[in-house]
Amino acid sequence: MFLNPYFNKKNQVISVSQIQASAFAKNVAQDFNPIHDVNAKRFCVPGDLLFALTLAEYGLSQKMTFKFEGMVGDNTPLVFSEHEEKDFTVCDDKGKPYLTVHRSGEVTHCSTQTEAFVRSYVAFSGLNFIHVLVPMMKEQGVMVNPARPLIIYESMSVDLHTLVFSEIRLSLVDQALKIDGKRGDVTLKFELHCGEKLVGTGEKTLVLSGLRAIDEAQMQQMCEQYEGFKLAASA
Repeated sequence: MFLNPYFNKKNQVISVSQIQASAFAKNVAQDFNPIHDVNAKRFCVPGDLLFALTLAEYGLSQKMTFKFEGMVGDNTPLVFSEHEEKDFTVCDDKGKPYLTVHRSGEVTHCSTQTEAFVRSYVAFSGLNFIHVLVPMMKEQGVMVNPARPLIIYESMSVDLHTLVFSEIRLSLVDQALKIDGKRGDVTLKFELHCGEKLVGTGEKTLVLSGLRAIDEAQMQQMCEQYEGFKLAASA
Protein backbone atom coordinates (compact mmCIF):
# COMPACT_ATOMS: atom_id res chain seq x y z
CA MET A 1 0.00 0.00 0.00
CA PHE A 2 1.43 3.39 -0.98
CA LEU A 3 0.58 4.79 2.49
CA ASN A 4 3.00 2.47 4.32
CA PRO A 5 5.80 5.06 4.72
CA TYR A 6 3.44 7.52 6.37
CA PHE A 7 2.23 5.69 9.48
CA ASN A 8 3.14 3.14 12.13
CA LYS A 9 0.84 0.31 13.19
CA LYS A 10 0.91 -2.10 16.10
CA ASN A 11 -2.07 -4.40 16.42
CA GLN A 12 -5.00 -2.03 15.76
CA VAL A 13 -3.28 1.13 16.96
CA ILE A 14 -1.99 3.56 14.34
CA SER A 15 0.26 6.56 14.95
CA VAL A 16 1.85 9.16 12.69
CA SER A 17 5.06 11.02 13.48
CA GLN A 18 5.65 14.65 12.56
CA ILE A 19 8.17 13.55 9.92
CA GLN A 20 5.70 11.08 8.36
CA ALA A 21 2.83 13.58 8.43
CA SER A 22 4.92 16.33 6.86
CA ALA A 23 6.21 13.96 4.17
CA PHE A 24 2.66 12.91 3.26
CA ALA A 25 1.45 16.52 3.13
CA LYS A 26 4.28 17.62 0.83
CA ASN A 27 4.95 14.52 -1.26
CA VAL A 28 1.45 13.10 -1.76
CA ALA A 29 -1.05 15.92 -1.16
CA GLN A 30 1.20 18.81 -2.27
CA ASP A 31 -0.15 20.60 0.82
CA PHE A 32 2.26 23.19 2.22
CA ASN A 33 0.17 24.45 5.10
CA PRO A 34 2.77 25.30 7.82
CA ILE A 35 0.62 23.54 10.43
CA HIS A 36 1.91 20.25 8.97
CA ASP A 37 5.59 21.22 9.19
CA VAL A 38 7.92 19.32 11.47
CA ASN A 39 8.22 21.22 14.77
CA ALA A 40 5.32 23.58 13.93
CA LYS A 41 4.01 25.16 17.16
CA ARG A 42 0.46 23.99 16.41
CA PHE A 43 1.41 20.87 14.44
CA CYS A 44 -1.31 18.47 13.35
CA VAL A 45 -1.47 15.40 11.13
CA PRO A 46 -3.19 16.24 7.81
CA GLY A 47 -6.88 15.38 7.83
CA ASP A 48 -6.37 13.87 4.38
CA LEU A 49 -3.93 11.32 5.82
CA LEU A 50 -6.38 10.36 8.57
CA PHE A 51 -9.08 9.99 5.90
CA ALA A 52 -6.77 7.89 3.69
CA LEU A 53 -5.80 5.59 6.57
CA THR A 54 -9.47 5.01 7.33
CA LEU A 55 -10.10 3.90 3.74
CA ALA A 56 -7.04 1.65 3.86
CA GLU A 57 -8.39 -0.03 7.02
CA TYR A 58 -12.08 -0.31 6.14
CA GLY A 59 -12.33 -0.03 2.36
CA LEU A 60 -14.09 2.42 0.07
CA SER A 61 -17.87 2.67 0.55
CA GLN A 62 -20.37 4.12 -1.90
CA LYS A 63 -21.61 6.70 0.60
CA MET A 64 -19.24 8.13 3.19
CA THR A 65 -19.22 11.08 5.57
CA PHE A 66 -16.17 12.11 7.58
CA LYS A 67 -16.38 14.67 10.38
CA PHE A 68 -13.14 15.79 11.99
CA GLU A 69 -13.48 16.18 15.75
CA GLY A 70 -9.97 17.25 16.76
CA MET A 71 -6.40 17.87 15.62
CA VAL A 72 -4.18 14.77 15.70
CA GLY A 73 -0.76 15.45 17.20
CA ASP A 74 2.66 13.83 16.86
CA ASN A 75 2.50 10.05 17.44
CA THR A 76 -1.04 10.17 18.88
CA PRO A 77 -2.14 6.53 19.30
CA LEU A 78 -5.32 6.10 17.24
CA VAL A 79 -7.39 2.99 17.83
CA PHE A 80 -8.92 1.43 14.70
CA SER A 81 -11.46 -1.27 15.53
CA GLU A 82 -11.06 -4.72 13.98
CA HIS A 83 -14.79 -4.70 13.18
CA GLU A 84 -15.98 -3.02 10.00
CA GLU A 85 -18.91 -1.12 11.48
CA LYS A 86 -20.97 1.21 9.30
CA ASP A 87 -20.76 4.07 11.80
CA PHE A 88 -17.79 4.53 14.10
CA THR A 89 -15.44 7.07 15.68
CA VAL A 90 -11.66 6.93 15.61
CA CYS A 91 -10.40 7.79 19.11
CA ASP A 92 -7.05 7.78 20.86
CA ASP A 93 -6.17 5.30 23.60
CA LYS A 94 -7.82 7.56 26.18
CA GLY A 95 -11.12 7.76 24.28
CA LYS A 96 -10.71 11.26 22.84
CA PRO A 97 -12.48 11.40 19.42
CA TYR A 98 -10.73 12.63 16.29
CA LEU A 99 -12.82 11.40 13.36
CA THR A 100 -16.44 10.28 13.07
CA VAL A 101 -17.31 8.15 10.04
CA HIS A 102 -20.70 7.22 8.57
CA ARG A 103 -20.81 4.67 5.72
CA SER A 104 -23.45 2.92 3.67
CA GLY A 105 -23.85 1.05 0.40
CA GLU A 106 -21.45 -1.40 -1.20
CA VAL A 107 -17.81 -1.59 -0.14
CA THR A 108 -14.66 -2.36 -2.12
CA HIS A 109 -11.33 -3.35 -0.61
CA CYS A 110 -9.53 -3.15 -3.96
CA SER A 111 -6.22 -1.37 -3.28
CA THR A 112 -6.07 -0.02 -6.85
CA GLN A 113 -9.45 1.71 -6.54
CA THR A 114 -8.73 2.99 -3.05
CA GLU A 115 -5.37 4.43 -4.08
CA ALA A 116 -6.87 6.06 -7.18
CA PHE A 117 -9.57 7.69 -5.07
CA VAL A 118 -7.18 8.85 -2.33
CA ARG A 119 -4.58 10.26 -4.73
CA SER A 120 -7.19 12.18 -6.69
CA TYR A 121 -8.84 13.59 -3.59
CA VAL A 122 -5.69 14.66 -1.76
CA ALA A 123 -4.27 16.24 -4.93
CA PHE A 124 -7.44 18.34 -5.08
CA SER A 125 -6.93 19.33 -1.43
CA GLY A 126 -3.38 20.44 -2.16
CA LEU A 127 -4.65 22.98 -4.71
CA ASN A 128 -7.25 24.49 -2.39
CA PHE A 129 -5.27 27.31 -0.81
CA ILE A 130 -3.78 29.17 -3.78
CA HIS A 131 -6.32 28.23 -6.44
CA VAL A 132 -9.58 28.22 -4.46
CA LEU A 133 -9.38 29.84 -1.03
CA VAL A 134 -7.27 32.88 -1.93
CA PRO A 135 -9.57 33.98 -4.80
CA MET A 136 -12.63 33.57 -2.55
CA MET A 137 -11.04 35.62 0.22
CA LYS A 138 -10.04 38.34 -2.24
CA GLU A 139 -13.59 38.47 -3.61
CA GLN A 140 -14.98 39.15 -0.13
CA GLY A 141 -12.16 41.43 0.99
CA VAL A 142 -10.86 39.25 3.84
CA MET A 143 -7.77 37.22 4.66
CA VAL A 144 -6.54 34.82 7.32
CA ASN A 145 -3.85 35.92 9.76
CA PRO A 146 -0.65 35.87 7.66
CA ALA A 147 1.42 35.12 10.76
CA ARG A 148 -0.77 32.11 11.68
CA PRO A 149 -2.89 31.12 8.68
CA LEU A 150 -5.25 28.70 10.44
CA ILE A 151 -7.36 26.68 7.99
CA ILE A 152 -9.15 23.71 9.54
CA TYR A 153 -10.53 20.69 7.69
CA GLU A 154 -14.05 20.22 9.10
CA SER A 155 -15.83 17.51 7.09
CA MET A 156 -16.05 15.64 3.82
CA SER A 157 -18.77 13.52 2.21
CA VAL A 158 -18.86 11.48 -0.98
CA ASP A 159 -21.56 9.64 -2.90
CA LEU A 160 -20.23 7.16 -5.44
CA HIS A 161 -22.75 6.04 -8.04
CA THR A 162 -20.62 3.03 -8.87
CA LEU A 163 -17.53 1.25 -7.58
CA VAL A 164 -16.55 0.15 -11.10
CA PHE A 165 -13.54 2.33 -11.98
CA SER A 166 -9.77 2.04 -12.25
CA GLU A 167 -8.91 5.73 -12.10
CA ILE A 168 -10.60 8.86 -10.80
CA ARG A 169 -10.49 12.51 -11.82
CA LEU A 170 -11.90 15.07 -9.40
CA SER A 171 -13.17 18.48 -10.49
CA LEU A 172 -14.51 21.40 -8.47
CA VAL A 173 -18.05 22.38 -9.53
CA ASP A 174 -19.17 24.88 -6.87
CA GLN A 175 -17.69 26.88 -4.01
CA ALA A 176 -18.93 29.24 -1.31
CA LEU A 177 -17.48 31.27 1.56
CA LYS A 178 -19.81 32.40 4.35
CA ILE A 179 -18.33 34.92 6.77
CA ASP A 180 -19.40 35.30 10.39
CA GLY A 181 -17.15 37.80 12.17
CA LYS A 182 -13.62 36.40 12.23
CA ARG A 183 -14.78 32.97 11.07
CA GLY A 184 -15.26 31.82 7.50
CA ASP A 185 -17.12 28.65 6.53
CA VAL A 186 -16.05 27.23 3.17
CA THR A 187 -18.06 24.70 1.16
CA LEU A 188 -16.50 23.02 -1.87
CA LYS A 189 -18.58 20.73 -4.10
CA PHE A 190 -16.92 18.38 -6.54
CA GLU A 191 -17.59 15.67 -9.11
CA LEU A 192 -15.69 12.43 -9.68
CA HIS A 193 -15.17 11.08 -13.19
CA CYS A 194 -13.63 7.98 -14.69
CA GLY A 195 -12.85 9.06 -18.23
CA GLU A 196 -16.01 10.80 -19.42
CA LYS A 197 -18.28 8.92 -17.00
CA LEU A 198 -19.58 10.62 -13.86
CA VAL A 199 -19.00 8.13 -11.04
CA GLY A 200 -19.78 10.27 -8.00
CA THR A 201 -20.15 13.61 -6.25
CA GLY A 202 -18.88 15.02 -2.99
CA GLU A 203 -18.59 17.98 -0.67
CA LYS A 204 -15.81 19.30 1.57
CA THR A 205 -16.08 21.93 4.30
CA LEU A 206 -13.32 23.96 5.91
CA VAL A 207 -13.13 26.69 8.56
CA LEU A 208 -11.00 29.81 8.16
CA SER A 209 -10.09 31.34 11.53
CA GLY A 210 -8.87 34.81 12.49
CA LEU A 211 -10.27 36.60 9.45
CA ARG A 212 -9.46 40.27 9.01
CA ALA A 213 -9.72 42.95 6.33
CA ILE A 214 -7.52 42.11 3.38
CA ASP A 215 -4.10 43.68 2.97
CA GLU A 216 -3.08 43.04 -0.63
CA ALA A 217 0.65 43.24 0.10
CA GLN A 218 0.40 40.78 3.01
CA MET A 219 -1.83 38.46 0.98
CA GLN A 220 0.69 38.45 -1.86
CA GLN A 221 3.52 37.81 0.57
CA MET A 222 1.61 34.90 2.10
CA CYS A 223 1.03 33.38 -1.36
CA GLU A 224 4.69 33.82 -2.29
CA GLN A 225 5.73 32.19 0.97
CA TYR A 226 3.42 29.24 0.28
CA GLU A 227 4.87 28.83 -3.22
CA GLY A 228 8.34 29.09 -1.69
CA PHE A 229 7.56 26.19 0.62
CA LYS A 230 6.46 24.21 -2.43
CA LEU A 231 9.63 24.96 -4.39
CA ALA A 232 11.83 24.13 -1.39
CA ALA A 233 10.09 20.77 -0.93
CA SER A 234 10.56 19.82 -4.58
CA ALA A 235 14.22 20.89 -4.72
